[in-house]
Amino acid sequence: MPDSAEAAHAGLRTGALPLGGGTHLMTRLNDAATGDLRLVSLRKAGLSGILVEGGGASPGAATTLAGAGGATVTLGAATTLADVEDDARLRYLSPCVRSIASPPVRSLATVAGNLFVPQPYGDLAAALLALDAELDVLGADGTRREPLERVVADGLPAGDLVTSIRFTAPAEGTFRFYKASRRRLNSGSIVTVAARITIEDGLVRDVRLALGGLSRRLLRASGAERVLRGAPLTPEVIAQAAEADVIEPFDDAYASAWYRARVYPVHLRRALLGS
Repeated sequence: MPDSAEAAHAGLRTGALPLGGGTHLMTRLNDAATGDLRLVSLRKAGLSGILVEGGGASPGAATTLAGAGGATVTLGAATTLADVEDDARLRYLSPCVRSIASPPVRSLATVAGNLFVPQPYGDLAAALLALDAELDVLGADGTRREPLERVVADGLPAGDLVTSIRFTAPAEGTFRFYKASRRRLNSGSIVTVAARITIEDGLVRDVRLALGGLSRRLLRASGAERVLRGAPLTPEVIAQAAEADVIEPFDDAYASAWYRARVYPVHLRRALLGS
């Protein structure tokens, strides 16, 4: 249980595994026999906390969504989902966080941990991908900045440590999150849609769309973005957008691949139009 990010990184470089809240890792370890196992707990490594700067946001204050728009948000890697849920400055993330597991689990699960859990989990990661988040990563050559989108696609080198996550807070009304699941609470995703979308004069000016549950990793729906951009946000346009990306849904205990593909257009429409 190191007391600094540098000490934690040194432990990871020896082949140890990082342990945040343990809500995913410990269930895996309990289900499988393991040999020489070493864990580096991040609990005391100084990687927790939420910082909101600029954009009219007052640190520590319960700002409005409009006031927080444009602010730079920094989440410590070991910040719990419960901490995010309870911070009034991050109210736009509440529907996402509250869709994840249960309150006892959210009190342990960490922000960075959610980035690396397999699908159909990782709903906060989908939201952060839609918000174009970047990661501060401590590696062999020091700290560097990595786009979350690249890390989702390629992973990180063994031994690297995510220390924080940064993104720009969305303006009021521009962030959408929708999760379809077998149960309302405490369930993996069938389809997750997260979007940051700006509409002006009845047309989509800009959009960034992330999908969960439709592949073994999170997807950036760049094809759907191209269809939506510059078009009116109508059911017909959204139906076209739903056909614009190659998805690779899978079978699991929550849903079949066929069902995921079948209902994706419905849930994309619900996420973007609310109906």
